[in-house]
Amino acid sequence: MREIVLDTETTGTNHAGGDRIVEIGCVELINLVPTGKVYHQYLNPERPMPPEAQAVHGLSDDFLRDKPVFAEVVDAFLNFIGEAPLVIHNAAFDMGFLNAELQRLGFAALPAARATDTVLMARKKFPGQRNNLDALCERFQVDRSARKDFHGALLDAQLLAAVYLELKGGAQPTFDIAATASAVVMNVGAARQFRHPRPHAPTEAERDAHAEFLKKISHPLWLKETASDL
Repeated sequence: MREIVLDTETTGTNHAGGDRIVEIGCVELINLVPTGKVYHQYLNPERPMPPEAQAVHGLSDDFLRDKPVFAEVVDAFLNFIGEAPLVIHNAAFDMGFLNAELQRLGFAALPAARATDTVLMARKKFPGQRNNLDALCERFQVDRSARKDFHGALLDAQLLAAVYLELKGGAQPTFDIAATASAVVMNVGAARQFRHPRPHAPTEAERDAHAEFLKKISHPLWLKETASDL
């Protein structure tokens, strides 16, 4: 099963008010295991970077000025995610921004049902607790030391991939009992190698040695004539 863990960084929180995406990070999973394939792209948002947003991700106007606009990378982005389900922390936020960018260019919106929201997964697993990405990394002992200064879309997607594995059940989330049972049945039905039975009868020398040994036992129970002598 192919899934894409996805995160974005933006100029703010209101895509309807003109905020834009400035970074996209994606990590490919196959059967919950990262394959090493990633998609990472910085974007020119075509608008100034507010100081409060730059304080979160550290991406300045000067850094983003020569980066491509979304229209230049949309095909590469869509090709990478393909038809795979998306795994996103607070999916409504990222999906809202992605769909605003896509629809601005005349592309169809990504359906909300395509996204698995790890915030909702975490709330179900840990009701009433903090379930932001930092808290989940701490709870699952995922190293987030690289995130202490700034957020980054690819870094956060990589951290979320590790958290998602834990939310799905940990190191063996897809343990297949049916397949294991089938393998056992196959082994039971496998052809067995014939071996001749080993001889078990004692030799004459062994019987004599045993008789001599028994003579050394004082008052052996098997020589008692009646049960009353016990």
